[in-house]
Amino acid sequence: MRPIRRTARIHTVLNERAEALATGLAPRLTLLRELGRDPHITRVAERLGIPQPTVSRWLAALGEELGTPVVVRVGRRVQLTRAGRFLADAAEHALAAVTSGYRRAVEEADPGRGHVSLAFLHTLGQTLVPHLVQGFRERFPQVRFALVQGSHEGLLDRLRLGEVDLVLTSPPPTDSPDFAAAPLHEEPLVVLVPEHHRLAKRRRVRLVELADEDFVALSPGYGLRQITDALCAKAGFSPRLAFEGEETDTLRGLVAAGLGVTVVCRAWPMPPPGTVELDLLPGASRTIGLVWAADRPLPPSVRAFRDFARQRSRTAQR
Repeated sequence: MRPIRRTARIHTVLNERAEALATGLAPRLTLLRELGRDPHITRVAERLGIPQPTVSRWLAALGEELGTPVVVRVGRRVQLTRAGRFLADAAEHALAAVTSGYRRAVEEADPGRGHVSLAFLHTLGQTLVPHLVQGFRERFPQVRFALVQGSHEGLLDRLRLGEVDLVLTSPPPTDSPDFAAAPLHEEPLVVLVPEHHRLAKRRRVRLVELADEDFVALSPGYGLRQITDALCAKAGFSPRLAFEGEETDTLRGLVAAGLGVTVVCRAWPMPPPGTVELDLLPGASRTIGLVWAADRPLPPSVRAFRDFARQRSRTAQR
């Protein structure tokens, strides 16, 4: 029994130390987060409006409380130690939670004057996002939006860190406990070929007919690239990649120049000159979904936009 009691006492002491450290750490969370992003003490101190000697004292005090330093100097910069990195990562998540809680408290009085940070794929910025934001602002004209674009994986990473509230992406994650998602609609996919391509006179094409062609595609990490690879694998081949890019407009330009074929969503209002869109046999589409963090309550204005987007999607499908 003695080892068990001794272990329990050790855990009690550790918990008390951790609680005391957390209480004293609260004013220094932003400092740790910023040092995790930028290891230059002078720049961080200026950005936060804190005298540099104060920053140095805080870091030294943290090291004394922990019994191990949180930073080490490397020339004119500092580098977080392993212990410092643990605290910086915790600060990142803690500040995201505090910011979310503060916004919820403020917006509870008037959710119609809140703020929504919406991240989305580049391909959704031409029609879907303006359509949703315009419709929502007709109901809540005082709600402000911050719009962020990026790749599928990059957007989910920002959502995970609490940097954005909602993500419009494809395919929506279905197997991660970090996220909740709602499908909004299916967007048809087509094969884009140069206008003088051997198949350009066709209306439909089987993907296997392009097995020997050069493909241009988005870089790994983009949702459409994942879908393209999966469709080609289902057709029994791996696409021979001539070029990779980060914008579908770039892919369309490469196709127009005769440098390959690609799988994309339909262009709006029409495909660019020098290209032809062919329907796929069998038909293929990508699911556009709205994603939010599963472990953080949504501020009222964010929740209102999520519910608006889902309702508009259900109405459109009737």
